[in-house]
Amino acid sequence: MSTKKEQTRERMLDAASRSFRSHGYAGVGVDAIAKAAGVTSGAFYAHLGSKDGAFRAALELGLDEVIGAIPQYQSEHGADWVRAFADYYLGKSHRDDIACGCAMTTLSPEVARSGPEVKALFETKMKKIAGLVADGLVGGDEEQRLSRAWSMLGILIGGLTLARSMKSDRLAEQIAGSLRRAAMNAATLLGVQEGS
Repeated sequence: MSTKKEQTRERMLDAASRSFRSHGYAGVGVDAIAKAAGVTSGAFYAHLGSKDGAFRAALELGLDEVIGAIPQYQSEHGADWVRAFADYYLGKSHRDDIACGCAMTTLSPEVARSGPEVKALFETKMKKIAGLVADGLVGGDEEQRLSRAWSMLGILIGGLTLARSMKSDRLAEQIAGSLRRAAMNAATLLGVQEGS
């Protein structure tokens, strides 16, 4: 692929990712994604094959972003990485930016309505994410850390969805604060209780 073709594909993937995260699979069509990327519908099909192909590529891109971010948080924040990650994840700027928000939250409902191939991709990536989270937790054995990782991820993903769904900013902030604490507890205190 030439550099120009790679850049065009990256623009289309970015447009598809933002569009699916903002509007859902059913809420956006190929023409709208192509227009957002500044390409023709023909170019879209040539690069991504279909709307389903674009969704799969956008999902993979979004989950790979998380796979890259977790080790970065762990490296930058050390023992306090869970707090830093939860603060970011449920923070106002992330709550307000659905188009660039985490694919775990924005695209999970779409995956639930997808076929087995997309679900298999999602499962593989989410297992990798949970494993990275577990690797950054202390206390307990590997199985306990993985259980705590899934708990933490579930609270963050569900919490972000719930907070984003509120009309009141004040209530959204209250929910985010409560679930931020719950996510940290799931990652830390729960493990201490399991091991005692």
